[in-house]
Amino acid sequence: MSEAPSLPRRAERQTDQPPRNLPWPGPDDDTVVVDTTWGHLQPHTPVAGVRTVGEVEVLDLLGRGAMLIDTRVADSRSGFTLPGAQHVPHDRIENLVLPDDDDTVQILFCNGPQCGQTPDALRTLAGMSWPLDRLAYYRGGLHDWITLGLPAERLPANGTAG
Repeated sequence: MSEAPSLPRRAERQTDQPPRNLPWPGPDDDTVVVDTTWGHLQPHTPVAGVRTVGEVEVLDLLGRGAMLIDTRVADSRSGFTLPGAQHVPHDRIENLVLPDDDDTVQILFCNGPQCGQTPDALRTLAGMSWPLDRLAYYRGGLHDWITLGLPAERLPANGTAG
């Protein structure tokens, strides 16, 4: 009987520096540096019935009136968010207001594929019988947004936006 092949694993931290959950400027204007070891990988679909979207779909949904919801708690926001995002932390997601119309989609995001804040928020909303077709999960979050060179919005000094 043969042994099962070993599965790929994420690299262990090789530095004593604290993890950085967002990319930071690289040596030139066209590059960023990424810490690959923070957080824990999240499932592509944390809640059945909620669509997972990438950057092209986020831009398309925004063009059709969707709303961005930043689910990160204040101390994990690193001073930036997606332009126009409203802040509703995952631990207070029950305060999210459903728009009055029947078709506005709310796109929830956090720091990226290894951040559990939006999956947590989505599970909470599903447990509240929230209409799942009105939600989208941007799994790439601010991490991938910045990595792809899309514009981020600096948070005001008080850390609140939207």
